[in-house]
Amino acid sequence: MTTVILALVIGGLFGFVLDRVAATNPQYIIKMLNLTNLHLAKVILLAIGVGSILMFGGQMLGLVDVGHMSVKTAYVGVFFGGILLGIGWALSGFCPGTGVAAAATGRKDALFFIAGGLLGAAAYMATYPSIKAMGLLSKIGGGKVTLGTVPGAKYEGLTGIPGDILGIVLGIVFIVVAFALPERLSGAPAGKTQPAE
Repeated sequence: MTTVILALVIGGLFGFVLDRVAATNPQYIIKMLNLTNLHLAKVILLAIGVGSILMFGGQMLGLVDVGHMSVKTAYVGVFFGGILLGIGWALSGFCPGTGVAAAATGRKDALFFIAGGLLGAAAYMATYPSIKAMGLLSKIGGGKVTLGTVPGAKYEGLTGIPGDILGIVLGIVFIVVAFALPERLSGAPAGKTQPAE
């Protein structure tokens, strides 16, 4: 029961933060994807960078147990699934996490997004044998692999670089990119309209 309560509290806090950084507003997501307002991209990069440094730094200091790290199996279908997710994200302005958080704020369009996601999951389950027969679920790179080797983990590393060091370095890179990224890469300045021609 404690685990469920903790999950609800952490999930609620995560949803609150998503709403505060405007990730529950599909217009901000669409502006990020068309490169006219990169505020949200900068927040995402900063969060990934800080999270990576805290997690891998915690592992090096023995504060984070590597045994709790979960690595998903790499297979060809993940790339096709990622493309479908990206298309859905661009068309709707929601990804699964932001869609649920947006529904909690009362957005009706998010409810339709969630219904579509559930329908897609049902379609995947119904067609699973066909998808498996096509080889889309065949393991690549040995299945469960990581970029770097993490001491004490049961996963293979694709490089000889220690995973903790690689995770911290990539975290720093993400933070630097977050601060270096301009507010926009195309279109009118963020928050301003472009005059008609």
